Amino acid sequence: MQNSLRFFVACAALSFLAPVAPAQRDIGTINVNTDIKTIPVKVSGSTPELDQLANLAFRAHGRYRRVPSGGTYDFRFNAAGANQVQVVISKGSAQVASKTFAGTSLRNALFRAADFAVESTSDLKGFFASKLAFIVDRGGKMEVHTGDLFFGEVRQITRDNSQALKPRFSPDGTKLLYTSYFRTHSPDIYLIDLASLQRTTFVSFKGTNSSAQFSPNGQQVAMVLSGEGNPEIYVSNAQGRQVSRRTRTSAVEASPCFSPDGSQLVYTSDAAGGPQLYVMPAAGGAARRLSTNISGYCAEPDWSRGNPNLIAFTMRIGKGYQIAVHDLSGRTPTRQVSKAPSDALDPVWLADGRHLVYTQRSPNARSLYLLDTETGRATLLTAEGVQVSEPTVHAP
Repeated sequence: MQNSLRFFVACAALSFLAPVAPAQRDIGTINVNTDIKTIPVKVSGSTPELDQLANLAFRAHGRYRRVPSGGTYDFRFNAAGANQVQVVISKGSAQVASKTFAGTSLRNALFRAADFAVESTSDLKGFFASKLAFIVDRGGKMEVHTGDLFFGEVRQITRDNSQALKPRFSPDGTKLLYTSYFRTHSPDIYLIDLASLQRTTFVSFKGTNSSAQFSPNGQQVAMVLSGEGNPEIYVSNAQGRQVSRRTRTSAVEASPCFSPDGSQLVYTSDAAGGPQLYVMPAAGGAARRLSTNISGYCAEPDWSRGNPNLIAFTMRIGKGYQIAVHDLSGRTPTRQVSKAPSDALDPVWLADGRHLVYTQRSPNARSLYLLDTETGRATLLTAEGVQVSEPTVHAP
């Protein structure tokens, strides 16, 4: 088992990747029967483009159910100038709210306006205007790309002509950390500025350098290094200096992720004989195992900032993998939330603490899905046959 996790640490992403999808497409769904309450809404736009984008967004949101008329709310999206969209929210004959949003494009402005509609009519934060980073594989060359949540405005960020892994945004969304083999043919960590595409070496020690992730305030970075002989968790400052070891075990550690307040780290370790989740103080100290009691293989944790009680992770079930959620409050048992017909991996939370994005892996394809963890409904974000994986999210 230790060998399997060591492989997972060093090259888990290598089999999850590949070509980017076009900006516009139909999306598919995996539906799970549920009695979760939804809000009926009528959604429309003043132009065909706005109408299409608005319905694309709300079709994917688990809290809302689109109806042709008679909904609890009416969301009307109007073009209001260059890269500006006005949203008018009505309830019956009464106008509830109206606001105009500017964006980096008309598409981005629409998603920002749609987020306002969500926040004005529910207790959830909006996530439509989120930015994604992900890995694309073309002929074995894995590169970092970015785009919006629905794979519009896709942009290639790296041109390493090598294997790039695990991109992670800085808290302000202006930079990405990622792992690449391009320079030393060993995994090193790089920092790239998304405006200039200027890249600097963040960490390059002997052995494996991987899984780097910023703290929520951007002042620290957690990572996995094996230069001292064993894959362990380390923390540095935001410049990759003052590197300090956090774990000291004979086991293999992987996938560190900060808690929303930055005070703790959740990570994977096989100290118990198989990969399981552990939590420890980010400043160092004793670790405790999370009692998920759901699988002998739990890895790739992501701590929700929208709901700090929730940690999503990848678990093995039977011969495959699915996404599960652990509730730190203990109010609900650890539960499987994905029902993918093939492997589900790489969960990353969206801002509302209800939805997440994950990779679905089959023998011939790698796709990203948006998952409602309350209903189990999954919405395909990439076109059939497109191979793309390792998502990470930046909330606007």
